Amino acid sequence: MTTPALLPLSGRRLPPLNLGASAFPHHRATLRLSEKFILLLILSAFITLCFGAFFFLPDSSKHKRFDLGLEDVLIPHVDTSKGGKNLGGFLIHGQGHDEHRHREEEERLRNKIRADHEKALEEAKEKLKKSRDEIQAEIQTEKNKVVQELKKKDSKPLPPVPLPNLIGINSGEPADPDIREKRNKVKEMMKHAWDNYRQYGWGHNELKPIARKGHSTNIFGNSQMGATIVDALDTLYIMGLHDEFREGQEWIDKNLDFSVNSEVSVFEVNIRFIGGLLAAYYLSGEEVFKIKAVQLAGKLLPAFNTPTGIPWAMVNLKSGVGRNWGWASAGSSILAEFGTLHMEFVHLSYLTGDPVYYNKVMHIRKLLQKMDRPNGLYPNYLNPRTGRWGQHHTSVGGLGDSFYEYLLKAWLMSDKTDTEARKMYDDAIEAIEKHLIRKSNGGLTFIGEWKNGHLERKMGHLTCFAGGMFALGADGSRDDKAGHYLQLGAEIAHTCHESYDRTTLKLGPEAFKFDGGVEAVAVRQNEKYYILRPEVIETYWYMWRFTHDPKYRQWGWEATQAIEKYCRVSGGFSGVKDVYSSSPTYDDVQQSFFLAETLKYTADYDSFGQYLA
Repeated sequence: MTTPALLPLSGRRLPPLNLGASAFPHHRATLRLSEKFILLLILSAFITLCFGAFFFLPDSSKHKRFDLGLEDVLIPHVDTSKGGKNLGGFLIHGQGHDEHRHREEEERLRNKIRADHEKALEEAKEKLKKSRDEIQAEIQTEKNKVVQELKKKDSKPLPPVPLPNLIGINSGEPADPDIREKRNKVKEMMKHAWDNYRQYGWGHNELKPIARKGHSTNIFGNSQMGATIVDALDTLYIMGLHDEFREGQEWIDKNLDFSVNSEVSVFEVNIRFIGGLLAAYYLSGEEVFKIKAVQLAGKLLPAFNTPTGIPWAMVNLKSGVGRNWGWASAGSSILAEFGTLHMEFVHLSYLTGDPVYYNKVMHIRKLLQKMDRPNGLYPNYLNPRTGRWGQHHTSVGGLGDSFYEYLLKAWLMSDKTDTEARKMYDDAIEAIEKHLIRKSNGGLTFIGEWKNGHLERKMGHLTCFAGGMFALGADGSRDDKAGHYLQLGAEIAHTCHESYDRTTLKLGPEAFKFDGGVEAVAVRQNEKYYILRPEVIETYWYMWRFTHDPKYRQWGWEATQAIEKYCRVSGGFSGVKDVYSSSPTYDDVQQSFFLAETLKYTADYDSFGQYLA
């Protein structure tokens, strides 16, 4: 589960002109005089032929008139002589007058073609006098002018809107020396992660801390868009790392370009880039972040061009062509992806005054409301062509998670006026509690996955965010069940803590089972890894905020110590492949969300400042 912090209409570059061997032979710098003369003759003959052909056009007075795009017009007239007919004080041209007018227009066009011919001939003569390098320089100058004009068009000021009070931070040292020491340690870990990315992966999407080079995955396509820079901005600001924040801002201003031929994940780019940019804007008030967010959003809009309006999972930022993941249930879109756009897109409409973003996400909501849901559950797959559910697989973890989170936060973001979103959330949670939430033989509350009428007793690390979500949504729940949902959040937090505590490294696996005598433990080797995920620590953070029970703060600190001990390397932080091994192998990836979320939640924000999740 990736939770965004908070909350480009870029022109496309012109394709480069081919000025290589096909245009200019390598063995000559200039053309010989005789060659110039022959070229000039050919060019002149071609233009003359085109010009002469015009005179062999059929006479428009004898045939159907030559349409110049001019329509018959009404003109004031009182005299009905000379072929005109008076209709209510206006004259409709008669045929004789009409033919005369068309002859004049044809003569005007002939004169224009003659002038264009002479001008083209003169330009051709001048071009043939120049060397290849001079011609190339002229063409490059024209290309640069076009690029600059496009940039001016793209960077035009957005309509002024009132900026909400900047969130900012509350600085100051905590009175408790133990808390102050822990806070400084988390800040040092953030510095270690950022500084190594700055040194070895700057501008790349992520970092390989052991190989000490940049890293990227297919969710970002083949482009280097600085995902870590954008994703980490709000954490840097909140922690008071303002020099680092300004470094990131400068890179974004000068280098972040969305006019690239790259196929990206709409969901990932929305939460990491648009969410990150909007968070930085609301924290700092710097206009560049808002402008870049709007530019990128314009590049994502073509993904919505489907028969149903449900967006594709992937879109090419240059061509606008979209498609879905090949593995996703016969070409379906994924609930957690198309359902995790609402907050950012609503803010985009607010900041630009353009309702297109709001309308896109509200259309998704309206469509979902009309659809039947098996057992009241939302399946994870929806076909964007047919508007029908794919495989009946429901999960509060991967593929489903943030859809439910965004329903709740849409209600909160609207100052609790978006009752439609709250109703959808409440309906979904009631179905989830009825069909997916169970207690193990050992008394651990877990959230399973519904697959084709069967409950799989497995819970993912991603699902652990739900403990915090239940606590966040307790206030305002139906039938005065706030206490019930706060308790449910506490039970999920306890189960996820057990998944950490039952490993060798005290870090949680990717997924864990509740079958037979196995509880909160990963069984398959490919589920034993930890990739610096934030969801468990996120739930600790919410539970600490709502209950102030010190055990949640302690659990968060234990996880921080485990990350420091087993994931820290000289070049940053790396995930590990087996949390049950005393000597784990590194995966050599420092994820952008480690800086954006994990380190944010490990810190005590009673000390660091205000943070709106």
